Amino acid sequence: MKKLLNKKYLKRIYAIFFILIILFLMITGSALRQERLGSQKMGAAAFYVKETPTSQVQDDSEIGSTDGIVLMGVIIVLLIVVPILLKRKSWSDDR
Repeated sequence: MKKLLNKKYLKRIYAIFFILIILFLMITGSALRQERLGSQKMGAAAFYVKETPTSQVQDDSEIGSTDGIVLMGVIIVLLIVVPILLKRKSWSDDR
């Protein structure tokens, strides 16, 4: 009786596995299907793109400067270490 249950159980597992493989292949196949771009769909019609100049932004930062990163790192370390030290002090007071 146990052998029959195991065979039925295995058949069910194989069926579920097969269905999942088919679903996976269908989903990946539809995701990887290439669709034509808008310019390719137009055929012989002209596709014009007007270029606009990009404005230059004044940047006050210095190349290679890590001052802001270091300051943020110190703040993060303090936010983590100070509560731990305060809690540790309260642990030692309980003794």
